[in-house]
This record gives sequence, structure tokens and C-alpha cells, in this order.
Amino acid sequence: MMPRTLVYSRRLSDAVFSCRASLSAYGAGSQQLVLLGLGMMLAVVFLFCLTVGPVSIAIADVWFSLRQALSMAPTGSANDWVVRELRLPRALLAMIVGAGLAVAGVITQGVFRNPLADPGLIGVSSGAALAAVAVIVLNQSLLSGWVSLTGPLALPLAAFMGGLGVTLVIYRLGTRGGQTQVGMLLLAGVAINVLAGAATGVLTYAANDQQLRDMTFWSMGSLASGRWQDVMALAGLIGVPLLLSLRYRRLLNALLMGEQVAIHLGFDVQRSKRWLLAFAALMVGAGVAVTGIIGFVGLVVPHLLRMVMGSDHRGLIPASALGGALLLLVADTLARTWMAPADLPVGLVMALLGGPIFLLLLVQQTGGQRR
Repeated sequence: MMPRTLVYSRRLSDAVFSCRASLSAYGAGSQQLVLLGLGMMLAVVFLFCLTVGPVSIAIADVWFSLRQALSMAPTGSANDWVVRELRLPRALLAMIVGAGLAVAGVITQGVFRNPLADPGLIGVSSGAALAAVAVIVLNQSLLSGWVSLTGPLALPLAAFMGGLGVTLVIYRLGTRGGQTQVGMLLLAGVAINVLAGAATGVLTYAANDQQLRDMTFWSMGSLASGRWQDVMALAGLIGVPLLLSLRYRRLLNALLMGEQVAIHLGFDVQRSKRWLLAFAALMVGAGVAVTGIIGFVGLVVPHLLRMVMGSDHRGLIPASALGGALLLLVADTLARTWMAPADLPVGLVMALLGGPIFLLLLVQQTGGQRR
């Protein structure tokens, strides 16, 4: 499996550098060109993923099923049911979660002014997963009051609060005098990941068989259980903060020159940073609550797009949303077709795909700088 992953990763990294060279002559129009290209690729991959699987479905049948779904008509054939009840909600869920993770990565990197400040790398995903696992294991004991108070929102709200709490801790530890200390940031992230992993292990030890089955996918991430109710819930929990983050794109551009410059330009930096971190925590926490931990999306996608289109957040945020949706959709399609009928955890496929991509991008970039 690894050689094929390396081939895909190398091809993608080569395409990124080729695309970067081609777009350099377009100037300001390069962002619109990238957005158009990502949108077209996402549409093509979306339709393709609905046709492939243990049961192959013709594109004409897929079109028919989509029209029937839009018209709210009852399900007809078996293929129609497979598309509308299995593949379509799973594909939409992959796109929503991928977009949220990628934009959360852009926000985290912009606030900390560090291209390595991925929500998973600095422990935000682990904190969100720990809170969600705590709700699963302790919902009838220590957290029974929380569950009765919040009802069906207990899990996503707990994941959000866990991710937000870790984000605030990391922000405090990694910032001194308005400056982000990269070393402290990464070390604190490693420590948070270790502590969250240990606490999750304790909860796993205390869980019963049913809870263990419910917790299995948290360690590797999975979209296999995605249904329409999850799509509807995440469309709001991820879509709203994603759209609101667009209001802060000029602030993120100003932060590239330092916090003092942003303050002199008239931005309320501290208040805006708190809002941005809350948006990132909500997107990551909501995604983790439904799919478990999926790494590398928030790290690879913004880094890759910065190399292609620059660091202007006016285009980088929407491009990252499209790129994250595309990348996770491709990873999930591979997860359910690579060893069909087995359904691999998408987090495992994303790690096998995203890790080599990121390493190859770094190698080619540093190699180009040396030349």
C-alpha cells in the first residue's frame, strides 16, 4: 500500500510545483484561476466518487438519483438507495469536514504566524477527541448532568469545548509579549497530545464493551457512519464559523506583518484572535465529534496552496475550503474502494497520503532554495 501512496504523493507534489510556475505569470488573476480549478476538480471527483464502490453505478443512474433527491421523490431502485442513503451523505460529510479542517488550519497558522501550527499537531484535535470520549464513557456517571442538559448536542459541544480549551492553553504557552515562540508552541502541542492520549487510554480502560465499540473509530477517524442527520448538523456547526472567518481575512493578512502593524492599522487584534480561535475550535470539535481524528488536512492543504497562490487570505481561505473538501473526499473514496469490500479508516489513508505529500513538498522546496 505504501508504494502506491508514495507514487500518488509524488505526482501531486510535482503537479503543485508545475502549477506554481505556470501561475506566476498571471499575477492577481492567479487566485481566481486556482479557485475555479479547485471547484471544477471538486465537482468531477464528487460525481466520480458516487459511481465507484463495491457496486459500480453508471453516471446516468447517479444523475437520476441526484435529481430524485433534489425533488424529494421516494427512493426507487437499489442503486438509487445506495447513492442517496450511503454514498451521497458520506461524500457531503467528507467535503464539509475537509473544508472545516483546512480552514481551521489556515486560521491557526495565521493567528500563531507559524505554518506548522496545525490543529492536530498542536493538540486541538486530541483535546476535542478526549472530551468526546469522556462523554461516551461517563455519560451515565460524572457527566450525566451535562448529557441531560445538552441532550443530542452533548457530544459536539463537549468536543468543541475540549478543542477550545486546548487552543487557549497553547495560545497562552506559545505567546510571549505578543510574539509567538515556535519552539514552545510545538513542545506544548506534543505535551498536550501525550496527556490527551494518556487520559483517553484511562477512559478506554474504564469503558465497557459497547463503549469500546463506540470509541474504536476515534483513534483513526472514519466517515463510514455518516448519515443525513450528521450532514445537516455539521453544515451549520462548520459552515457558519467557516463563513464568519472570511470577515477576518484582512486581519490575517495584517498579522503576516506582525501584531503591532495590525494594531496600528486599526484592528482589534486580541478580540479578533479570540474569535478566530473559537471558530477553529468549533470546526475541529464538530468534525471530531462525528468522524474522529483526521490528521494532515489542516497542515497539508494551506501549506500547499500558499506555495501555489501566495499568502493572501482573501483567496487562501476559500481555496483551502475547496482544497480540504477535495483532499478528504479523495482520501475517503480510496478508503472505501482500496480494499473493497473492507472499509479502511479514512484517518489512516489520510496519514499515508498526507505525510508523504508534505515531506515531498518540503524536500522539493528546500532543494529549490539551495539551487
